[in-house]
Amino acid sequence: MSAIDTLPPLRAVIASHQLSARKSLGQNFLLDLNLTAKIARQAGDLTECDVLEIGPGPGGLTRGLLAEGARRVVALEKDTRCIPALEEISAAYPGRLEIVQGDALEIDPLTYLNAPIRIAANLPYNVGTELLVRWLTPPDWPPFWQSLTLMFQREVAERIVAQPGSKAYGRLAILSQWRTDARIVLSLPPEAFTPPPKVSSAVVHLTALAEPRYPADAQVLSRVVAAAFNQRRKMLRAALKGVTPDIEDRLRAAGIQPTERAEQVSLEAFCALARELAR
Repeated sequence: MSAIDTLPPLRAVIASHQLSARKSLGQNFLLDLNLTAKIARQAGDLTECDVLEIGPGPGGLTRGLLAEGARRVVALEKDTRCIPALEEISAAYPGRLEIVQGDALEIDPLTYLNAPIRIAANLPYNVGTELLVRWLTPPDWPPFWQSLTLMFQREVAERIVAQPGSKAYGRLAILSQWRTDARIVLSLPPEAFTPPPKVSSAVVHLTALAEPRYPADAQVLSRVVAAAFNQRRKMLRAALKGVTPDIEDRLRAAGIQPTERAEQVSLEAFCALARELAR
């Protein structure tokens, strides 16, 4: 019996189902149920929410979310080997866990969820950034989710909360801070995982803002920021020359010197440039 429910410890679950983390799926299993419960608590009060979890694996965080009182958890798992372990959790929490087998990049989660919705996940390393960008750049805002509580490699987490002038500042920082309040809420060492990754990890909590901090078209902003940071060592007049022929005039109109580099430009200024380019 575990510390949070009547199910077996995760090491016993992994042994009984002969599970092993697969590098091709970006898997690293978090086996300490005290830690998974702590991560679940970072998502806030879940008693009135459906929670979307991506890549639950053997179900450590799933159990934490359910034990913390989530109304329902919808767990999207690509790895068919993990489904029997998740079904055991579903049986222990009748009617509160729905297991969906498939690729999170291809499945519409709204088919399975009812508002209000939060997302909590130990994201597979190989799809984490792409999923985050999708969640931050939907065609309409506010999004379908209230908050995101996500585990990343520490380096990625630092990029999400980075400020102008730092090496970590880039596209993820701008897209995240434009539409959410983002903060690192938990750090985890490699030895917390099986197998231990070569890097540390961190949990980031992002709360959706009712309105973006500054007006801008999401697709235009995303495109111009991607171009600017793709050649971050160049001056913006060179890095963005492929965006529009009169980029120097557009930069000046947005209050940005053409000789500045991307990491020197604030979120507000990038939004001003996106509005100028959308005109």
